[in-house]
Amino acid sequence: MTNPTSTTPPAAPLAGRREWTALGVLMLPLLLVSMDVSVLYFAVPEISADLAPSGTQQLWIFDIYAFVLAGLLMTMGSLGDRIGRRKLLLIGAAAFGGASLLAAYANSAETLIAARALLGVGGATLMPSTMALVRTMFTDAGQRAKAIGMWSAVMTGGVALGSVMSGVLVEYFWWGSVFLVNLPAMVLLLALGPVLLPESRNPEPGRFDLLSVPLSMAAVLPVIYGIKEIPSEGWNVRYVVSITVGLLFAALFVHRQRTTRSPLISPALFRGRGFAPAVVLNLVSSFGMMGSAYFTTQYLQSVLGKSSMAAALWALLPTVLVGVAAPVAARLVQKGVHRAHVVAGGFTVAACGYGLLAVAGTDSLWLVLAGAGVLAAGIVTVMSQMMDLALGTVPVANSGSAASLLETGAEFGGALGMAVLGSIGTAVYRHGVPADAPAAAHETLGGALAVAARLPGEAGRALTTAAREAFTNGMQAAAIAGAVLLLAAAALSAAGLRKVVVREPQPTHEDAAPAAAPDETAAV
Repeated sequence: MTNPTSTTPPAAPLAGRREWTALGVLMLPLLLVSMDVSVLYFAVPEISADLAPSGTQQLWIFDIYAFVLAGLLMTMGSLGDRIGRRKLLLIGAAAFGGASLLAAYANSAETLIAARALLGVGGATLMPSTMALVRTMFTDAGQRAKAIGMWSAVMTGGVALGSVMSGVLVEYFWWGSVFLVNLPAMVLLLALGPVLLPESRNPEPGRFDLLSVPLSMAAVLPVIYGIKEIPSEGWNVRYVVSITVGLLFAALFVHRQRTTRSPLISPALFRGRGFAPAVVLNLVSSFGMMGSAYFTTQYLQSVLGKSSMAAALWALLPTVLVGVAAPVAARLVQKGVHRAHVVAGGFTVAACGYGLLAVAGTDSLWLVLAGAGVLAAGIVTVMSQMMDLALGTVPVANSGSAASLLETGAEFGGALGMAVLGSIGTAVYRHGVPADAPAAAHETLGGALAVAARLPGEAGRALTTAAREAFTNGMQAAAIAGAVLLLAAAALSAAGLRKVVVREPQPTHEDAAPAAAPDETAAV
C-alpha cells in the first residue's frame, strides 16, 4: 500500500526549440576553444619566418594557452557560479575575440605570447560556462544526456579539426588568419547569447576567496608543466621538483577549501557518491585519449612519411566515430542499460582500440586509423557519461564549479597520458635505435630521420628503417600499457558505478531559491 501523504516529484520540464538553438550557439565557442589547442601546428614556419622567435619563445607560443587555461579553470568555474554563467560566458567571448585580434596582428613574439595567454584566460571562462549552461537549460535527464553527448563530440572533434583548419588557412592566407577565424563565432555569441541563453547563478555564493585563486594556479601549473615536459626531456630533476612543488600547493589548496567558510571549490560537491568517481574516470579517459594522440600523429608523419597537411586530413577520419558514440551511449542509458555497464563497455572498446595499435607495423595506415577511431569512440562514450553523472549529482547552483573540476581533471589526465605512455614509448625507442647511431638519433624519431638524411646511401636508409621500427615498437608497448589501464578502469567502473543512482534535484529558480543540499542530489 502506498503512503497517501507521499508525493511524486514533478517531472522536469522539457527543453524546446529555444534551448536547442541556444545549444547550437554554445557549440561555436566550444569548438574554437578546443581548436586553439592545435591550430598553430601548421602556422609555426610562417610565424618563425615573420616574427623570428627564439626557441624558448616558440615553446611558449605553443604552451602558454594550455597552461593558462588549465590554471584558471577552477577559478572561472567558481566565478561563474557567483556572478552568473551567461555573464561570464559573454565576458569571456569578448576577451577571446579581442585576444584573437591581437594575436592575428602581433608584430613580435612577445605580443603573440601575451595574446595566447589572453586566449587562455578567455578559454577558461568559456569551457565551464558552456557546460554549466547546458546543465541549466536541460533539466530533463534524457535531454541533458543527449546535449552533453553533443558537447563531448564537439570538444573532441575540435582538436583534430584545428590542425586541418590551420593547414588550409596558412596555405591560402597568412598565419594570422588562424586567429581571425574566431571572430565571427564570438560576434554571433555576443549577439545571440543575451537573447537565447538564460542567466543562472548560485543564489547564496558567499564571498569570493581570493587566496584560493593563486593557490589553485600554484597547484595546477607546476604539475602540468612538469608532466608535459617529461615525454620530450625525460625525468629531469627540474621537472620532478616542479611536480613536487605543485603537489605541495595542491595540499595547501585542499586544506584551504576544507577550512575556509566560503571555499572556491566546495568540498560538499564530493558528498554525492557519483561525483568523485566521475572526475577520476574522466581523468583516466583523457589519459587514454591524449596518450594515443602522442603516437598516432608522429606515426602518420614520421613513420609513414606523409606531409603535415596529409597527416592532418587522415587524422580526421577517426573522428567520424566520435559523433556517433556519445548519442548511442545516452540512448542505451535511456533504454534501461545501467550506466556502469555502458561506461565499462566504453573503456573496453577503447582498450580494443589500443589493441589494434599494439599490432600495427611500420606500414599499417588503416589499422592505426581504425585503432584511433575505436579508441576515440570508447573514450567519448565514457566522457559523455561521466559529465552527465557529475552534473547530475551536484546542485545546479554549483554546476560551474563542478564543470571546472571535470575539465581540470581532464587537463591533468591528458598531460599524464602523454608523459607516462610517451615515456614508455621513448624508452623502447631508444633501446631499439642502433647503439652506434649519433646522439640526436637516440632522442626522437624526428632527430633520427634528420640524421639519416645527412648520411650517405645505405647507411641513411638503414638508420631510417631502424628508427621507424623502434618507434613503432615503442607505440606497441605504450598501447599494451594503455589497454591494461583501460581494462582495469572498465572493471572498476563496472563495480564502482553499479550502486550509484542519480536523484535529480527538484526544479528551482536559481536566482530565487537556495541550492539543494548535496545529500539531496545523489543517493546510493
